[in-house]
Parts: sequence; C-alpha cells; structure tokens
Amino acid sequence: MVAVLLAWTIGFAGLSAGAVLIRAALALHRAERAFVSCRGAGLVGMGALFTALTGLVPWWAPEQESAWLTAGLALAAACFVAGTSLLPGAASNWVVRLRRAYDGVGLGVSLGFAIYLVPAAASRPRAVPALLIAAGAIAIVTVIVLRARPRPRAAVWCGGGTTLVMLSLSVLAFGSDGPAAVVAGLGVVAGLTASAIGGSRRDLPPPPLEPRHPDQYLASYPLLAVPAAVGVVAAVWHLLAVEEFGTEAIVFGLVMVSVLVVRELLVVRDIRRYAGRLRVTEAHFRSLVAGATDLTLVLDERLTVRWQSPAAARLFGLRDTEVIGREFAELIHPDDVADAQAVIGSVLAGEHEGGPPVLVQARVRDGACLWRDTESTISDLRRVPEVAALVVHVRDVGERRHLERTLHRLSYLDQLTGLANRRALMRDLLGMRRQAGQRGTLLVIDLHGLAEINDSRGREVGDAVLIEVARRLRTLIGDEDVAARLGGDEFAVLTPASSVPAYALASRIVAGLGELYPLPGNTAELHFSVGLAELAGAADSDEVLRHADLARQRARQLGRDRVEWYDPDVEIQLHRRMELEQQLLGAAARGELDLVFQPVAGLTDGRPAGVEALLRWRHPHLGPIPPRELLPIAAALGITAELDEWVLEEACRRMTGWSVSDDFWLSVNVGPRELLTARFPEQVATTLRRYGLAPERLVVEVAETWIAEDVPAIVAALTGLRRLGVRAALDDFGSGQTSLSHLRRLPVDMLKLSPALMAEKSVVDVVVSLGRRLGLDIVAKGLETDDDIKRATEAGCRFGQGFALGHPGPAERVEAYLDSHRS
Repeated sequence: MVAVLLAWTIGFAGLSAGAVLIRAALALHRAERAFVSCRGAGLVGMGALFTALTGLVPWWAPEQESAWLTAGLALAAACFVAGTSLLPGAASNWVVRLRRAYDGVGLGVSLGFAIYLVPAAASRPRAVPALLIAAGAIAIVTVIVLRARPRPRAAVWCGGGTTLVMLSLSVLAFGSDGPAAVVAGLGVVAGLTASAIGGSRRDLPPPPLEPRHPDQYLASYPLLAVPAAVGVVAAVWHLLAVEEFGTEAIVFGLVMVSVLVVRELLVVRDIRRYAGRLRVTEAHFRSLVAGATDLTLVLDERLTVRWQSPAAARLFGLRDTEVIGREFAELIHPDDVADAQAVIGSVLAGEHEGGPPVLVQARVRDGACLWRDTESTISDLRRVPEVAALVVHVRDVGERRHLERTLHRLSYLDQLTGLANRRALMRDLLGMRRQAGQRGTLLVIDLHGLAEINDSRGREVGDAVLIEVARRLRTLIGDEDVAARLGGDEFAVLTPASSVPAYALASRIVAGLGELYPLPGNTAELHFSVGLAELAGAADSDEVLRHADLARQRARQLGRDRVEWYDPDVEIQLHRRMELEQQLLGAAARGELDLVFQPVAGLTDGRPAGVEALLRWRHPHLGPIPPRELLPIAAALGITAELDEWVLEEACRRMTGWSVSDDFWLSVNVGPRELLTARFPEQVATTLRRYGLAPERLVVEVAETWIAEDVPAIVAALTGLRRLGVRAALDDFGSGQTSLSHLRRLPVDMLKLSPALMAEKSVVDVVVSLGRRLGLDIVAKGLETDDDIKRATEAGCRFGQGFALGHPGPAERVEAYLDSHRS
C-alpha cells in the first residue's frame, strides 16, 4: 500500500512539474525571451516527466522494477543535465558546456568508483548502474551550478532539485523499503518542486558584460580533484578489507584514472594558455611602464622604496641601486621634505581613502645630483593584496614650470622695448609702498612727435624710435629705479628718491631723451612732458599713478619739455579744462561767444584807423574765459577753423552798422588750418559780398610764430587773398624766428610789432626802415603809456594799438568811441 501511494505521489508531482516547466518554456518562447532559456526549461520539464514515469514503475511493473528504474533514471538524468546546462547563467556556448560536462564526468567516475567498491553495492549488483548514473548526473550538475554566473538562481534551483531527485531515485533503485523509501519519495517531490521553480523563473539575468577571468575557473580546478582522492581512499580501504580486486573493479579503476589523466591534461593546457596570456600581458605592461613619461615607485609603510619602474634610468638617470632600499624622503629636496611627509602621512592615516590620488609637489634629485621640479601622485593600495603598498607616480614638470615662469615674466614685460609694463609697474609700486613706507616718487613721461614719425616714415621707424627711447631711459636712471612703458608713447619711472632728487632725475630725462634721433637719411626731434607725484600724497597705488598722470597733462598744456609736480590745484585746473572742452563745442549755438574790438589809431593825429576783432567766451557759470585759455582749448579740440569762420562772419556784420570812413579797416586773426584750406578765399569773398564791404577794408592777421614752418604754403595762401583785394598783416612780428629776408617774399601789407620788439630801439629802427621801403604800414602793439606812444612815434611807426589808445570793448562801446573821435 505504501509503495502504491508513493508511486502516485511521485507521478502526480512529476507530471505537474513537467507541465509547469513545459508551459514556462512555451511562454518564454512566445515572449521572445532567451531561446536557450526556453530549451533549458523544456528539457528540465522533460526530465520531470521521466522522473514521474520512473516513480510509477513500482505500481505498474513491480517485477521489473530495477531495470525500469535504471532506464527512467538514465533518461531523467540526461534531460536534467542538458536542461540545467541550457539555463541562464549556466554556460555561454557549447564548448563551455562540453568542457563542464567532461569535468562532471571525471567527478562522477571517481564517485562511481567509490560507490562500486562499497560492500552494500556489491550485495545488489542490479542497482549499481542506477547508482553510477545518479553519481554522474549529480557530478555534472554540481560542476555546472558551481561555475554558473553572474546570477545563477535558475541554475541553482534546478541543480539542487536535480541532485535531490537523483539521490532519491538512487535510494529507490537500491531497493530500500519502509521509512527510507518514504523519505526518498518525498525527496523526489521536493526535487521536482525545486526544478519547477528554477526552470519557470522569468527574471532571467542579462548576458554577462565581460568574460569570466581565467583566474576564477583555474582556481576551482583543485576542488575537482577531491573526488579522485575519495576514489583512492575507497580503493585503499577496499584493498585492506577485501584484499583483492575483481576484473570489473580493475577496469573501472583504469577508466577513472584515464578520465582523470585526460582531465589533468586539459587543465595543463588551460594553464599553459593562461601562462602565455600572462606573458603577453606582462610584456605589454613592461613596454607601457618602460615607455611611460612617469616614474613609478612602490613604497612600503616605512616609506622605503621597494621597486621602481624601468623608466627611471631614461627619465631621471636613476639606477636601481641608487633608489631601491632607500627612504623616499632621501630623494626629495630638504626644503620640500616636510610638506611631502605631511601629505604622505595623511595618506597613511586614511584621510584620503576612497578619494582620488593625492598630489605632492617637490623637487627630486636625479642621477646627475640635480634637483628637478616634479609632481607626484600617491595611491594607497595597501588594501589590494597583490600590491599592499603605496604607489607613487613621479612626473618631471621642469619644462612646464620653466614655461610658466617665462610666461609670468613676459606678462610683466613690454614686448617692444623690454621695459616693465603697466602691470609690473603697479606691482613694484605696491611693493615699494609696503617696504619703504611713503618714500618714493613716480614719474610719468609723455612723448610728443611720435605720431608724425609713424605717419611720415612708417610704424617700423616709429617702433625703432621707441626702442631707442627705452635704451636712453635705462642709461639715465639708477640701479634702484624701475623704468616702464605704460603704452603707446607713454613711459614711467619709479624711483625711491625724494622730491628734490626726483625732480633732478626728471630734468635729466627730458634733456637726455630730447637729443636728436637719427633716422634713415634724416633726424627727428622729440619733446617730452613729465609729471611727478610723491607716494606720500596718495592713498593707494592707483591714486599715485593718477596724480602723476594729471601732472603730466598739466606739463603738456604749459608747453614742451616741461616737468610739473602734482598738487591739488593741478587737478582743479584739469577739471576746469575738461569742463571747458566739453562745453566749448556748443558755445556758439548757445550764444555764449562774443566779440570785442580794440581800436588802432594813428600816432600823429590820434584818429581811429581801424579795429581788431577779438574773440571772447562768456561762460554762464565760470564767467569770461580769457583768450590765452580759450585758444589752446580750441586748438586741442580742432575747432579753430570753425571759430575763425564765426569771428569773420560776426565782425563783418557788426562793422556794417558803424558810420565810418571808407579807409577804416577791420582786422581778424586767422589760424593756420583755416588759412591753408582751399575754400578760405571763397568764404572771405562770400562774406564780404553778403555785408557789402570793400575787400581792402578787411585785414587778415597771421601770427608770425608759425609762418616759418611752411613759408611757401603761407605765401600761396596770402597771394590768393591779395587777388581778392583783401590785405594781410603779419601779427606779433619779433616774437618768432621769421627772418627779415622773408618780408620780401611774404605778400603782406602791414607789420604789427610785438611789445618785446619795441624795447629794442635799434632793432625797431631797422624793421621800420625796411618796412617803409617795402611799402608796409607799421603798427606798434602793446602801447600802455604815453612814453610807449612817444617811443613808437620816434621810431617811425605810423599806427599804434594798446590800452593807451583804447581798451577792447563791445561793438556798442567802439561805436561810441568812433563817434567821439569823429566830433
């Protein structure tokens, strides 16, 4: 009765497990999961069905139970082994499956040989084939499960179930009765359940990302030799107990030895292949290490060098005998040892565990006993068993550091002249303020005339002039002074000297730099303006530079080759100048410009002969702006020509309202830019026609100070005015360098003598005599007293102009003046 119930239980469990596994295989196939998984689950299901049929043998064929059990066990084992090897994670290809099956066969033969020698097996020879089949299947499945990866859950479930089924069927085949048969039957049910769970899993693992490393499966080979030892122990025990071997036992033993020998030959082949791969990998590693640009050192926990890479001799000229066995600190510069040991100490303390390699910057001594700048990265590999040390990668950064220093030096250097640049000057200025307190002076030097050289000779010649200026500047300053080029044509000198020596230095610089500069086929003359500012007079370096620059601007306004100190009044004057420059451009449109007229009278009779129109600017906030301040601003802004046009237009308009004789003239001052334009004669003619003035009543005054610069152009311009009938006057004669011989060439009708010339009686006599012979009218300017009038009259001057004869005044006052003299 027990056998029948047990058969029905096994059969029902086997049929259920088989159905589940086959349905799972079909579902996986329809879901387009791994095809291998479908076949593996299906074969495991077939194994479960054969197990069910084998379990029913005692019920329907009890007289041939042993034969049918052996046959069913063989079919079930074949299906289980094949299905398990096809499950996910079990194996990747047929070569691997066959190799694992052979390893399992070797294990099974050894176990089978041990089972065959058991006396209990000899008592039931018909059960021995079933036992051997079970041992072989269990061995193969065990090998497959042990080597399954990376997530062998399905293979483990099926492998464990298969092992339990094979063991239970072996017990049944051995003919056990009673409780043992019940336990074996329950084992079959449990094994079939485990196989069904493993074969029907849907969480199939993905294919492995990388192949299994040979170390992993080569390390497992010695474990497979344990069953061989079991077989040897069983043979020794059998020899001691039975004292003889039968023919079958000898043949079985030879088969076991043959299988094990072949298996060991295969293992030797695998090991040789792996050794060959290791040799190739080692050769690659050596070539990489030998050709690397870093020196690799291996340090123990006492920081002693245990190994250095072959690149040491090539990179640093260090032999192994000079490095290995020495402490790492002995290779480092003494000044860098403390910092390096602090960093290495933090690595040994585990402060950087899990982080990136730590960087150490230190100088390392090479084979030639020279110190090299290096960067070293320290990796803590003490937890890696194969290394168990600190690995230091040393890189020579000398060229990079040299390049960095060179770039840093060039960043503070003017590339053209080789002087310090603005950045370097500000750095040195800050350093001087920190070291020397408030002592020291800054000189800012402005060069005039370089633009003309660049325009006429080219920028290459201009650059050569700048280089010569820098060379001269170096020779003029002291050892503690710093010369710099701020940019363009602006230089600076920083000196620790006090005010008096600094002013003397600035004077020497102006004199030395002001000497002629030789050019190809000619020479050039440059002029300089120097501004000085003491370090004590500013809050910071930027303010010192600003003060010196303001002083330079003031020196440039006052004239050429001047040296000026900064003081608060200079800044006030510059702010006034900037304000005037901004507002002068629209002064005429706003009605702020005006004219005053100064009479010119005959010295013999005192009668008015003409007037000179003088420009005035009545600023709404600053009041009247004097001509000596107005005219330089107009010249700097480049609007002198526009102002001259306005003066001509306004003077002619005002004169038309006066009741004067036909020989009464009006004189206006004209600048060089306006006079030398081609449209000036036409503009004069148009203005005269507009107001109905005769051309001979207009006198155009030209300053004598700039005529000598281009006499032919001035002659041509004045000749064009003469064709119109307009007269010309040479103003302030005697204040410039015009030669008396130029009077014969210049088409002028009047000479207006400067007050300085009137003090030289002998010179005045010569000039007046020459002027009379040339038919020129002579006007003495600057007559402020009766003595001045008397002196000019005695010299032979026909007309005079000055406060003694009449003050400049607006048009209304001049008209009253003319009326009073006419009556």
